[in-house]
Amino acid sequence: MVQLDSEPELEVGAPAPGFSLPGADGETHSLTSFTDVDAVVVVFTCNHCPYAKAKVDTLNAIAADYDRVAVVGINPNDADEYPADSMARMQALVADGTIQYDAYLRDATQATARAYGATCTPDPFLLRTADTDDDAAFRVAYHGRLDDALAPDEDPTRDGGDMRDAIDAVLAGDTVETAFLPARGCSIKWTDGE
Repeated sequence: MVQLDSEPELEVGAPAPGFSLPGADGETHSLTSFTDVDAVVVVFTCNHCPYAKAKVDTLNAIAADYDRVAVVGINPNDADEYPADSMARMQALVADGTIQYDAYLRDATQATARAYGATCTPDPFLLRTADTDDDAAFRVAYHGRLDDALAPDEDPTRDGGDMRDAIDAVLAGDTVETAFLPARGCSIKWTDGE
């Protein structure tokens, strides 16, 4: 396990990279799949990393607590080298209720993770939803940690507190004022061995 902190590659206000990815629900999802909400939490995550597993309940709670926000997990890990990160395992975790996000998607080519500059699991982004069918109209509102618990065995001061503050600002129509605070997790398992 290689521990990494996320790095700010996309600036706040930048257009969010679009995607079209298969989901554990058997459907294909893009950003325009979520134009019916006001914000989208896109989190690069996986099934096996202890840091990512420690944040599943946090993400499930955010998905449950905010009707106007979609939580979208994207798993970019090399499933050949890490079979626990396969689509079949993703489907099992959704089917048994472990993962209750609005969508759990597979980025097998890793192009989406690269476009966002994702480095670790979990690596969360908050996007302002655009009232249009154009993926590029979605904008990055926040990139950084979910909360101040940066190790799998730590308890946060407030579960999902940093992301919840950012979501609340976006829903109020405000700019997220939080400075970049890196997420921490396992390195993304790149297919080219990076």
